[in-house]
Amino acid sequence: MCGKTFCGDHRLPENHSCPGLNEWNDPKGVFKSGFDDSVNQQGRSSSFGIDTGAGGPLAYFRGNMTFVFLGLMWLTFLAEFFVLNFVGEQAFAEIFLLQSTHIERVWTWVTSIFAHDPGGFFHIAINSIVLYFFGPIVERRIGSAKFTVLFLVTGALAGLAQVGTAAITTPGVRSAVLGASGAVAAIMGVLTVLNPNLRIYIYFILPMPLWIATLLFAVYSAFTSVAFGPGAGGVAQLAHLAGLGLGLLYGAKLKREGERAPQELQFGGGGRGGMGGRRF
Repeated sequence: MCGKTFCGDHRLPENHSCPGLNEWNDPKGVFKSGFDDSVNQQGRSSSFGIDTGAGGPLAYFRGNMTFVFLGLMWLTFLAEFFVLNFVGEQAFAEIFLLQSTHIERVWTWVTSIFAHDPGGFFHIAINSIVLYFFGPIVERRIGSAKFTVLFLVTGALAGLAQVGTAAITTPGVRSAVLGASGAVAAIMGVLTVLNPNLRIYIYFILPMPLWIATLLFAVYSAFTSVAFGPGAGGVAQLAHLAGLGLGLLYGAKLKREGERAPQELQFGGGGRGGMGGRRF
């Protein structure tokens, strides 16, 4: 809480009388914040002069990026409604859709992650549920900074894999994608490698080891993509597979570090399109 890290001389509470130490709610964070490596440096200011140390203005985000992303998803969902109804479909496409005919619009690599199908709540709801239960576990394991990079990079690469394939196979034909499904699939992949026998509850009722749920999800996405196309049924199946693959690779790296995930979780999901990556 004082903005210093625990070193060899001050790692025990009896040797560190920082006010507020008893209120510290991140046991791992007292050794390393996981948000900004400047936490280990004197002064604890970023290159932009912003204090990201414990108690600084950005302290809230350490350990809470899962909920920041959830909030951004729902705020973006509201923004989509406003743009569609008061600005127009063209603006909506230019702002939120990652399109095979306009891959150069770099901002859509990010905005498309947080945007979801404006035609209903299922798409954003199922991604939110899985992110809510799985995200904090991965974030605690790797720290908020790396979790932020994992979410944004896998989300962007999954979307690019979807529209990039469309641009190559059907040049000139518009294909677009939006949704956090690629990033969520990556988080699911990380946990599957860390603890394949992690028990989850589909629809909060049906118990199932995580590795089986992941396998079924992968088989469904692969079969549908091969049999009917990577965007079959308006769902970005290839983005799901790309995100999951990236998550599995990163999970393998984490497993070598020797840490496991909890033994039981509950979440709801399923329905048309699995986690619901939407293709337009």
